[in-house]
This record gives sequence, C-alpha cells and structure tokens, in this order.
Amino acid sequence: QVQLSESGGGSVQPGGSLRLSCAVSGFNQYYILAWFRLNYGKREGVAAIYAGAGTTTYADSSKGRFTISLDGATRTVYLQMNNLQPEDSAIYYCAATIALPHVGWETNPPITEAHYTYWGQGTQVTVFG
Repeated sequence: QVQLSESGGGSVQPGGSLRLSCAVSGFNQYYILAWFRLNYGKREGVAAIYAGAGTTTYADSSKGRFTISLDGATRTVYLQMNNLQPEDSAIYYCAATIALPHVGWETNPPITEAHYTYWGQGTQVTVFG
C-alpha cells in the first residue's frame, strides 16, 4: 500500500548542500519513515522520523549535518543535507515501516535496514572528492 518516490539527488562540492525529497502515499500516523544510503556495498541508516509524533533518530555521522522532516500537507519526507563530504556519496533511499506493535519505536524510531518493509527507488548523491 505504501509507495515512496525519491528525488533531489545530484552532484556537489565538499561542503555543499542538497535537499532530498520523498513523496509518500499510503502511510498513517503509525508509520516510521527513514532515509538510508548505499555505497561500497553497505547500506546504512541515516535518519528516521515517527509520523505520529515527529520524534527522530539520527546516525552519528548525520547528527549536526542532516535533518529529516515530514510535511504532512504534501505527504513529503525531506532530508536536508549540509556540509556534505565525499564519504556521503551514495544512493539514498526513502523507506517506511510500521511502528506498532514494536514498543519503543515511536520514541526511538530505528535506522536498521532489516526493520523496514517499504522502499523507494533511490536517488544518487555524489560529493566530489
């Protein structure tokens, strides 16, 4: 039922910024929305947000640089990325999963790949080294 479509990727110089967008349909307040990235064969969580309360989780590498947000009016999840570095280069994916009945997820939404059920097609981010 849930469908996600990412956009906003591109190429930037180190220190630059990008804002990724993910159009989402079919989710409700019980869902957790997140961003993951894939590079060098490794998929890692970047950030997650619980739709019902807006609580967020960030990977250590993302804290202070990246911001995840959800615009309920447009059903769009954003990932604002600032001070991008070459190691941030990856295919970025938007993902979703159901928080309930997982106790604690609404307070601390997970950024573990295995927990997510729905995935977008990905958008490429390249930071020139």
